[in-house]
Amino acid sequence: MAAPHPEPRIFPMGDRALVVEFGSGIDLVVNARARAFAEQLLARPLPCVTDVVPGYACVTVHFDPIRARGGQQSAQPMEAMREVLVQALGRIRETSRRKPRTIEIPVCYGGEHGPDFGDLCQRSGLTEDEVVRLHSEKVYMVYLLGFVPGFGYLGGLDRRLHMPRRPVPRKRIPAGSVAIGGEQTGVYPLETPGGWNLIGRTPHRMFRVEQEAPTVMEAGDEVRFVPISGAEFDRVKAAQR
Repeated sequence: MAAPHPEPRIFPMGDRALVVEFGSGIDLVVNARARAFAEQLLARPLPCVTDVVPGYACVTVHFDPIRARGGQQSAQPMEAMREVLVQALGRIRETSRRKPRTIEIPVCYGGEHGPDFGDLCQRSGLTEDEVVRLHSEKVYMVYLLGFVPGFGYLGGLDRRLHMPRRPVPRKRIPAGSVAIGGEQTGVYPLETPGGWNLIGRTPHRMFRVEQEAPTVMEAGDEVRFVPISGAEFDRVKAAQR
């Protein structure tokens, strides 16, 4: 019999937000509950809620203090909002209703596209082919989007590929760079500073501002990386210009 879920913990973040915490760490079950709760709040918007931000194991709910009181001048906004969330938690689903997609992302590993690839091989004691195989054979879970638009935090990285973030972040990382940070992997959708280790690059555009749905991945999706050659990278890249 599965162990019962712990009661969610609700605590303030400043004076206009409450955090609903379902657990800790990077956990599939906990993340599924957090995403389901966020979807529930977004599907039935409350007039007092101004933003809903899901995380790995929590949901941060920003609110308007005046509307949260519901016309009761004596009511404390934080307590009134807490009661609203407690009631919403009573209706929570265990998992998201959103059907996950499987997204394949081509990657050219190493060389000019992955300046930290050699360091990863040396640290792990693995050959280049082994690193490519271990990174590309996994199906990764998108736990959340954050940092910059379209950046997905992907869980499920093989332990042998775990690598601490760089002590000094780079000032410029090319868009499409595939990277490892700690026990996670991800793709930089935009040119940006960053401290993760760059092991390859995809020729695909991961953020398309001109489209109605600009991000390639969403929380709950599954991601597979597909190794490609440098020549294939150049061909695909040129075709997208």
